[in-house]
Amino acid sequence: MAFRPSYLSLSPGEFEARVAELYKLLESCTLCARRCRVDRTKGERGFCRSGMEPLVSSFFPHFGEEDPLRGSRGSGTVFLANCNLRCVYCQNWELSHLGEGEPMTPEELARAMLHLQRLGCHNINFVTPTHFAPQLIEAVRLAAKHGLRLPIVWNCGGYESVEALRLLEGIVDIYMPDIKYGTEPPARKYSAAPDYFEVACAAVREMHRQVGDLQVEDGLAVRGLLIRHLVLPNGLAGSKEVLEFITSLSQESYVNIMDQYRPCYKAFDYPELARGITLEEYEEVVRLAWSLGLRRGFPEDRRLWM
Repeated sequence: MAFRPSYLSLSPGEFEARVAELYKLLESCTLCARRCRVDRTKGERGFCRSGMEPLVSSFFPHFGEEDPLRGSRGSGTVFLANCNLRCVYCQNWELSHLGEGEPMTPEELARAMLHLQRLGCHNINFVTPTHFAPQLIEAVRLAAKHGLRLPIVWNCGGYESVEALRLLEGIVDIYMPDIKYGTEPPARKYSAAPDYFEVACAAVREMHRQVGDLQVEDGLAVRGLLIRHLVLPNGLAGSKEVLEFITSLSQESYVNIMDQYRPCYKAFDYPELARGITLEEYEEVVRLAWSLGLRRGFPEDRRLWM
């Protein structure tokens, strides 16, 4: 049976109602866990410094994502500017911290998505989408009316509002959150989010409730949860706590344990972050994942990690 994106099953009335409810959240903004409660419809700006118009840095077929997302023709990636976190080591700091991007209307975004579909992309992948959720979901609604048939990927930092996530149910097919930290001190120090782990756990539980474990058909992800965890030097990510949480969610969780940390942006101001990770640090986290029973998303040859 050919895959059918979730949003195609929503009635037009229900889709419009979801968009309206998301826009309502902007009047006292609670789109993310910051809950700034500024009225973005009147030009007020909160922690993410975002207004009403989505800021788009770029959109293109991306071949650097996980295998089940990129396939042979790429993930149709839409990079949004601004962020609800302040990660001092962010590799996309020009976008997330400086807000480099061009405003696009939902209509323009819808045309961009249809263009990516025509190019043969396997999905539409919104990167750092949380603070522009109403506008992006409106764009999906408009694009669906004109033939969009690709799964929607919500590629986020994990610092999400469960209230907003519930409005995405039946629209987003693949959730791809980071779980950056498993303890409070580094989350506070490096991302200005002391409650990060608590918030991320609640958000990822909601995502899993909606879409379950990652489903892959003919090598391509079509629905489910794909979790990313970036290994930081000196054990700063709290990987043990993160992996134990993921295991409690499901041992079938797909987890990309990432080894590509490098010092960027302000990381050199923190001696403990001012180097890349070692092979030993990465292998330690992968061995822990194996010991917990996790198997999907990271190197599969168990002999490497024993």
